[in-house]
Amino acid sequence: MITRFAPSPTGLLHLGHAWSAHLAHQMAKENNGTFLIRFEDIDHTRVRPEFYQSALDDLAYLEIYSDLTPIKQLDRLPYYQKALQQLQDLGVVYPCTCTRKQIQAELQNLSNAPHGPEGPLYPGTCRDKTRSPSHKTEPSWRLDTKKASKVTGPLTFSDKIYGTIEVNPHLLGDIILARKDIATSYHLAVTVDDAHQKITHITRGNDLLPSTHVHRLLQTLLQLPQPKYLHHPLVLDNHGKRLAKRHDSLSIKALIQSRKSPQDILNLASKNLSNP
Repeated sequence: MITRFAPSPTGLLHLGHAWSAHLAHQMAKENNGTFLIRFEDIDHTRVRPEFYQSALDDLAYLEIYSDLTPIKQLDRLPYYQKALQQLQDLGVVYPCTCTRKQIQAELQNLSNAPHGPEGPLYPGTCRDKTRSPSHKTEPSWRLDTKKASKVTGPLTFSDKIYGTIEVNPHLLGDIILARKDIATSYHLAVTVDDAHQKITHITRGNDLLPSTHVHRLLQTLLQLPQPKYLHHPLVLDNHGKRLAKRHDSLSIKALIQSRKSPQDILNLASKNLSNP
């Protein structure tokens, strides 16, 4: 068994991160497995150098350590480019030059705009366009879910809480797999990295359950192993809202400074869990 915790160094870790890291670490140790830390730092405009070490310090306070040296996604960009090329060769991605403003305008003109779990989906404006040589800027690359699902056929994934789930390839629409500025995305990078690190069990919040439908598509298209999943309930704040990095009072750093013990922090996280 190999599990992982993959924070983004864009702010302080909060109580929800503590719980997610604890579950992944505990699962590995109870099964004589390996626990890894990976920094998901492709959102490079928001990354701050101090947050790498801050995350490791917070986790160390909770007695959570990586069994191998943590890797950084910014060091692995060529591997994501290789995966994107594979998808291009399969014909399951297409270039997109739409701006957010253009997408919003297109959605407003539709009488029945496509929607997903978190709101409107990309309407497919560029799906059937060919890239013009006159385009001077690099496009984004989107997953063509219709073509991708024809290649993969029906898929499922196994979750410890939710059981066997049938993949809905269109749940998040034609999502971006490679951004204009960095030529990858969360979805592509995390799928490639989980395979590279031989992750067997992925433990993360249930807010990422919809993303797993995309990741199963990518795993199959790229001929990568299929891990098992545990999408755990989220830790909420005192008002029942999901935590964000702006919740400084519930950051691990603040809780440490208020002299909370490691067990106090985990007890507080457990107490504030949402329903599955």
